Amino acid sequence: MISFWIKKSSLRDATLIPKFYDPELELYFSSIQNDHDIFTIKDLVNSGYISYSTGHEIGKMAYGTGDIPFIRTSDISNWEIKTLPKQGVSEEIHNLYCQKQDIKKNDILLVRDGTYLIGTNCMVSDADKKSLFQSHLIKIRVNDNNVFDGYIFFLLLNSPAIQRQIRNMQFTADTIDTIGNRFLDIRMPIPWDKKTTKSFSLAAKNLLQAREKGKLLIKNLPFLLESCLKDNSIQAFETFENNDDLSDLVSKTPQDTITSEFGKFETFWVTRNDLKNDVLLPKYYDPEIQDELSTLSETCDLISIADLVEKGLISLSTGDEIGKMAYGTGNIPFIRTSDFSNWEIKFDPKQGVSEEIYGEYKERQDINVNDILLVRDGTYLIGSSCIITAYDVKSLYCGGLYKIRVKKDQELDPYLLLGILNTYIVKRQIRTKQFTRDVIDTIGKRIEEVILPIPKSDELRKKISDSIEHLVKERVDARMEISRMSNAILPSMK
Repeated sequence: MISFWIKKSSLRDATLIPKFYDPELELYFSSIQNDHDIFTIKDLVNSGYISYSTGHEIGKMAYGTGDIPFIRTSDISNWEIKTLPKQGVSEEIHNLYCQKQDIKKNDILLVRDGTYLIGTNCMVSDADKKSLFQSHLIKIRVNDNNVFDGYIFFLLLNSPAIQRQIRNMQFTADTIDTIGNRFLDIRMPIPWDKKTTKSFSLAAKNLLQAREKGKLLIKNLPFLLESCLKDNSIQAFETFENNDDLSDLVSKTPQDTITSEFGKFETFWVTRNDLKNDVLLPKYYDPEIQDELSTLSETCDLISIADLVEKGLISLSTGDEIGKMAYGTGNIPFIRTSDFSNWEIKFDPKQGVSEEIYGEYKERQDINVNDILLVRDGTYLIGSSCIITAYDVKSLYCGGLYKIRVKKDQELDPYLLLGILNTYIVKRQIRTKQFTRDVIDTIGKRIEEVILPIPKSDELRKKISDSIEHLVKERVDARMEISRMSNAILPSMK
């Protein structure tokens, strides 16, 4: 919309924000009212179809007291909660809030506050039930009714018509954007065609379950893959992968947060002769890492990233800082450190650029399928990685990311490399080499010092590569199908 007129009598609650009265949405809802029931969220609450609540601010002193996830707005991406949320709390703190928050499977968490993240949402899985969530999130529970179920509500919530409403209702409160109580004014069109909604519901359920199992595999991979490397066998990975009992997989999944990557050593001695490059950070010399690498040397070749570069097996490069004036000039993703999780790039990256700006950088950045992006700068995000798929090639990426390209995939498969980069023995090395430069943490060129345990067995390398490739592609395909269904569940906006 560019401009339109509105009568004074049509103003609501003295709101003078033009987008709040989006005339295209008004025309859209008028056009579908003959085959949809159009409810507001408030109508659905009053009818008992749904209930909602918000979380709590537990205070920063509670952060890091334990491994029970405290879900924040940045912990939700691609309709799921990150495998390693940033903050964790103790059992004691969890017990203070768990009954009030009452998180259950299939609850929906929706970001209410936070500018770019507003409207982001996920459906709670079995693995996420033992968690707490912050006050910037709304928990929505679809109660038993004969009109719609949780999967239909989830798809509707992610449809263009509802997401556009959410954006239009957004306003600034103090220093942060929010939709506040305007959440209750969101209009939800419920299709009359029950046969179609039933098929959408079943498909969404199956797709979300497939992604949930893949997420559990990603969360367990650091342990599974290290077991495979030590035993020189793919058995641990395949046993988990072939188990279709999600409840059993959840019970075998560790409850941890990103702090699990930092190690647990307390004290140790190091001689002056063993100091490297005058580095005096104790964690840099973590003795447990050397012990672990020594054990893995029996079944793996231990090779540094620097050696892989020198041998021509991989190349390393960084992105560009294109400047904030380029943000929002178009829809081509500009991938930043916060734009991927669980090995995937977000389907809705925060910033987009124009074709013109993309043209300036695309040859220099040269993003290809199976390139790996790894976070170089950013404190908690350092070491996070993802692999580029065909859906992500037309993108640019920022200077805080490394692009790792496998140049000889017959000797080192990119999916094997992705798996190894996400083992704890590698993630912990990255954490020990992390340092503060100016106002932000980074690993800098110390990434080259990281030692990778690459299986000596050709057969094991092939099996690991195939398993991880299947995992990534299945999850990405499911994500793309969920996106397609969210766009298709309601008539398109013309």
